[in-house]
Amino acid sequence: MRRFPAAQIEAFIARALAAAGLPEADAREVSLLMTRADLRGADGHGVFRLPQYVRRIRAGGINLHPDIRVVRETAATALVDGDNAMGHLVMRFAARVAMDKAERQGIGWVGVRRSNHAGPAALYASMPLERDMIGLYLAVGNANHLPPWGGVELLLSTNPVAVAIPALDEPPVILDMATTVAAYGKVKTAAQRGETMPEGWMIDAEGRPLTDPQRAEEGFLLPIGGYKGYGLALVFGLLAGTLNGAAMGRDVVDFNKDDVTGTNTGQTIVAVRIDAFEEPKEFKRRVDALARDLRASKRMRGVDRIRIPGDGSHATFLERSQRGIPVNDTLLGQLDRLAASLGVDPLGAS
Repeated sequence: MRRFPAAQIEAFIARALAAAGLPEADAREVSLLMTRADLRGADGHGVFRLPQYVRRIRAGGINLHPDIRVVRETAATALVDGDNAMGHLVMRFAARVAMDKAERQGIGWVGVRRSNHAGPAALYASMPLERDMIGLYLAVGNANHLPPWGGVELLLSTNPVAVAIPALDEPPVILDMATTVAAYGKVKTAAQRGETMPEGWMIDAEGRPLTDPQRAEEGFLLPIGGYKGYGLALVFGLLAGTLNGAAMGRDVVDFNKDDVTGTNTGQTIVAVRIDAFEEPKEFKRRVDALARDLRASKRMRGVDRIRIPGDGSHATFLERSQRGIPVNDTLLGQLDRLAASLGVDPLGAS
């Protein structure tokens, strides 16, 4: 592993995307969000994704000059058409629409269609925190890796959910999870690093544990909580995909294998103004108190400490902000080859 300052990675992503054809302002915006993903430990969604994004751009699978717009709305809701743009740009736009509506109505619910992969769910659920709001994000994953409960046909994705709740002095409470035991990005990063997967992530069609990520296509991910996780994947997909006129079920395009076809990815962002319910400072003070109470509660033997959702990513953010973002040798080699193909300075040169 080598470590690079966040600013260095952000600059590299921006120049690579710009060289691939993305307008410079958009390249800077996407690079900022991708680097935020790496800073918070979402390694399957940051610079790791850059070669795939560039490949898709080069193949014509991304609209580089989109008209991202609201196509249907009420006072508190909106439907955004992403015009097959980079998903980060679509979700940035949608999050701002949701927050603006929440400013006026107390809540803003914005659905998205014709978007693309946009990185970790927490990235967008956290945006409303800046305005003393609670954020909620749902999405349909960009490839199906989950069968219906009891089946073997891959008809559902990892369909993640994220909820971000502000605190006063403590870190915000940020739940970000796939509806499968592991997100597929973790399978891909394990494969790249030559690691094995823990038992319980995947099984094959005969129900046997699958621990070699290189054989991932021979099986499927397991849902969290058994049939309950399958139910959540289905419902989140209906809310983020079907409701918005986006892909769901058999219509989902596997963007790992198809660089040309528009994915019509569906996402939903909800912003809720805290002062619609109570004074924000008092609410955040009580979030602090509850978080401290949970952390200080009696632990089982062998447990080092009790964590709150978001503690791990917050600690990673602090550590990587100081020491830099780790990049493994395999990924660094891929990024160097990408830089050469684009005619830009490699990561280590910036």
